[in-house]
Amino acid sequence: MHHSNKSLAADKGHFVVYTMDIKRFVIPLAYLSNSIFQELFMMSEEEFGLSSDGPITLPCGSVIMSYIVLLVQRGLAKDLEKAVLNSISGHRCSSYSSFFHKGHADQQSLVCGF
Repeated sequence: MHHSNKSLAADKGHFVVYTMDIKRFVIPLAYLSNSIFQELFMMSEEEFGLSSDGPITLPCGSVIMSYIVLLVQRGLAKDLEKAVLNSISGHRCSSYSSFFHKGHADQQSLVCGF
């Protein structure tokens, strides 16, 4: 995963999403099967509708998105993944940025903060 301000196209095997604060993320296609990303896509559809001609915007800020990507990269335990899903499905994750100090928090902070 990396932030980028280059063209809208992603490298092979990746997709591009934007956060509410207009940060661009290039994410591996393998993450599409992750239930957290699936929930974020459903939330995006509810919030912004489906767009066939524009970029996908997820309803969270870049700090939260960076943290979610980090958790997925590290391989979440199923119980932690469920806790994250419960946290984001009932709320908009953009409101969670106050729980994180400069985008770095341990996994327990994410769960206990909600």
